[in-house]
Amino acid sequence: MVIYFVRRLAILAVSLFAASILVFTMLSLLPGDQAQAMLGVNATPEALEALREQFGTNRPFTERYLDWAGGLIRGDFGISPLSGVSVGSEIGDKLGVTVPLILAGMTLALLIAVPLGILAAVKSRTAIGTALSALSQVGIAVPSFWLGILLITVFAVKLQWLPAGGFTGWDDFGGAVRALLMPALVLGVAQGAILMRYVRSAVVEVMQEDFIQTARAKGLSRSQALTRHALRNAAIPVITVLGLQLATLLIGTVVIENVFGLPGLGRMLLQDVGNRDLLKVQGTVMVLTAAVLLINFVVDVVYHAVDPRLRSKA
Repeated sequence: MVIYFVRRLAILAVSLFAASILVFTMLSLLPGDQAQAMLGVNATPEALEALREQFGTNRPFTERYLDWAGGLIRGDFGISPLSGVSVGSEIGDKLGVTVPLILAGMTLALLIAVPLGILAAVKSRTAIGTALSALSQVGIAVPSFWLGILLITVFAVKLQWLPAGGFTGWDDFGGAVRALLMPALVLGVAQGAILMRYVRSAVVEVMQEDFIQTARAKGLSRSQALTRHALRNAAIPVITVLGLQLATLLIGTVVIENVFGLPGLGRMLLQDVGNRDLLKVQGTVMVLTAAVLLINFVVDVVYHAVDPRLRSKA
């Protein structure tokens, strides 16, 4: 297990290195000139060259990459040329909104998917199982932004129970929780519907295995066989899907944060792309990429720890 962990850690380090090269290269190849965008079409060549010198964009590609990557290793994302603020501090502030939103959304997704998925599997040949399967299909089909607008219309405009958008900050804890409640519900419903189908499929498949039939033949009831043997084995494929869903939530927050006007990482990314603040875009994309790779790393390690068959092959 230790050897596997070290091996996966080495793969993670190589993946982060490759991702940093890819992110920096792709953004460097984007058409347009940041100095030109800031100074306008009437800027003199001297002024443009001076600004390029200030930003360092006129240096060789390798030198610029090594300087940026070295800063990332030290935790220094640089200073935004547009706002004059540390990119790392701005990303950290936005993560204070995005991370709680993702955790709340995934928690709600699990609360929806696990019990309803198990129930749908146990009642797969009944009207209840059919209704739950149909409900999950509806949850998958409904666009997240439409559900968000619907919730705003009902709970913010008509009932006035929750704010329509914005974020008061964590100093007002109650207000912050109320601001994140509807966005988290949108994320939870969308991801919970997808995850529910995987839970149902995994439980149905495991309940048909020979060892479950043997357990039943030894006198265990259906519910006892489910809780003692089936759930642990059904959790193995669900863990992999759960990791993919967490990565999907990182992308889903871009839409949800804009719908609800939340000052999170996704909304900042869209604004920075529009403003051509490439240094902040690079830092934000790298943080999101690193988060996805780290999630995959954790999922691989947990998957390996849960399934003893994989440990025997390591």
